[in-house]
Amino acid sequence: MTTKLYVGGIPYTTTEAALGDSFSKAGTVTSTAIIIDRMTGRSKGFGFVEMASDEEAQKAIEMFNGQDFEGRKLTVNVARPLEPRTGGNGGGMNRRPM
Repeated sequence: MTTKLYVGGIPYTTTEAALGDSFSKAGTVTSTAIIIDRMTGRSKGFGFVEMASDEEAQKAIEMFNGQDFEGRKLTVNVARPLEPRTGGNGGGMNRRPM
């Protein structure tokens, strides 16, 4: 079973391939994703790495959390599930009754 890791503090110039290569030192990487800002097309400085097993994910956390990676300190932990967004009124039209 794969385990998804949250990786924060990724340098803005890092590629998914470079991230995957580094994390492969801890075990088998099944996927990598760096989150990109839609407006600017630049990295947001965080992403996700999916490891092939819980043991490999734990090893990656131990190896990389708090460590320097291309000049920045990484934060690595098990990713939490995406929570549903709440609020909003469907379109941003805040009309006042007349």
